[in-house]
Amino acid sequence: MPTQKRLAGSFTPLDFELVLLRRMADHNPDLVENARHQLGVSLAQMREANRRWQAMTHSPHARGALSRYRAVLGEPTSRTPRRVGDLDCEAWLWPMSYWPDLHFEVLLAPNGSVWNEWLVRAPEGEPPPLKSLDDLAPWSCTVDEVARAFAPARPLEGTAPTRWGLAFTAPDRHGEPQDVIAEFTWGLLQRLTVRE
Repeated sequence: MPTQKRLAGSFTPLDFELVLLRRMADHNPDLVENARHQLGVSLAQMREANRRWQAMTHSPHARGALSRYRAVLGEPTSRTPRRVGDLDCEAWLWPMSYWPDLHFEVLLAPNGSVWNEWLVRAPEGEPPPLKSLDDLAPWSCTVDEVARAFAPARPLEGTAPTRWGLAFTAPDRHGEPQDVIAEFTWGLLQRLTVRE
């Protein structure tokens, strides 16, 4: 995949994807290493992108989350009204070059604050068929796809702000129901734990 030209001092969409990958390396270092090679970037570049992102988000002069995403990713490709429970939101979507079938979604509350931010299936994308545990490979599906496929799924608090969990029951390859915890980073499935 071609790398994007970096302007001095700028933070590019590629840098943002490296930030997403860096957090996923905690669960899937091999997948992240493969992605890094495909993107043609060094480990040092990935670390530097993450360092700069953390500096931007924690600076006393930091922009708001939405301004930061617009500065890094540009204008969203779509802005769509969405109702989540009793809350009227607006979903902003940006395509991701490494994951062409996914978009980065930011949900805005009515007051304009960022309520949620994660990877979702692109509007034109086809969700994977999820029927059993064998279909739940790392990076194959998103939080909402798993929650719909194996309803009722119970949301679990993640171990970091960019992490989520779901507890649900799904059949194994023999059709036997298993109680499972799925862990997600930036909305993308990372790993499963079958509860004994």
